[in-house]
Amino acid sequence: MKLTIKDIQQAHKRIAPHIHCTPILQSQLLNKMMGCELFFKAENFQKIGAFKARGACNAVFSMDDASLHKGVVTHSSGNHGAALAWAASLRGADCTVVMPENAPAVKKAAVAGYGATIQLCEPTMVAREAAITTLVEQYGYTLVHPFDADQIMAGQGTAAVELLQQIESEVDIVMAPVGGGGLIGGTGIAVKALSNAQVIGAEPEQAKDAWLGFTTGQRLAEYSPNTIADGLRATVGVRPFAAITNTVDDILLCSEERIVEAMRLIWTRLKVIIEPSCAVPLAAIMDQPEQFRGKRVAIILTGGNVDLDALPW
Repeated sequence: MKLTIKDIQQAHKRIAPHIHCTPILQSQLLNKMMGCELFFKAENFQKIGAFKARGACNAVFSMDDASLHKGVVTHSSGNHGAALAWAASLRGADCTVVMPENAPAVKKAAVAGYGATIQLCEPTMVAREAAITTLVEQYGYTLVHPFDADQIMAGQGTAAVELLQQIESEVDIVMAPVGGGGLIGGTGIAVKALSNAQVIGAEPEQAKDAWLGFTTGQRLAEYSPNTIADGLRATVGVRPFAAITNTVDDILLCSEERIVEAMRLIWTRLKVIIEPSCAVPLAAIMDQPEQFRGKRVAIILTGGNVDLDALPW
């Protein structure tokens, strides 16, 4: 199946009773500093504190009772695991989450808090996928992949649908960070169908597998990231990469130092708590300001589940 705007609009209708329509935040001071007009879609205020609630909710509410009754399983560094546990609990289903050992303590606690069983593994995609394969074979769980699934991408794309409805006149650019690619893939499909805006992804220089794939035309299956943006350490998936290739205009990189600087700016200027992954689009603007000058730029703030005992400053 090739994901379309119709799928994303149906997903929006399906999940609307369960999620928040999150607000758009602005700061005149940030606009002045960046030389462009910025609109921040505050998914840090979403259920479970991240946009991942959208995709997980769509996946769970798209499933038949028989698949759901087996229990669901996924791998996640945190937010998708919490989102799936939350969504599964809405339908009374069991949930197991494979998490890397180095996932932030706050995210492990959140996943457990929503009622999931956690299984820890080595912090590599190979180890995550091996653990999932074993669990599916042993217990017959239904896999809900964190990003490489159409129902997940459709759910994530609903944030962009809302964003375009909420901002009164047309925006020039819509930005989102790139991890596994579910958000930027869904965003690209939605934005290209509903507006004339450019779609730009943002990625840390130390986790640039999507950028490498985008520039060469070949998706990287193996990559070892080393970034403070823990939500962006996944390697971009097959389905999201196809959506990125078809709908994304550019992927920009930023340094680790700039991510911390941008994160701090958002905390102090917008007065909201965000995690490092959220700050990556603003960091990319700060590193390459010329292409944003004078533009209207919408950024999806992806989540606010940050470890307050391990802040980067």
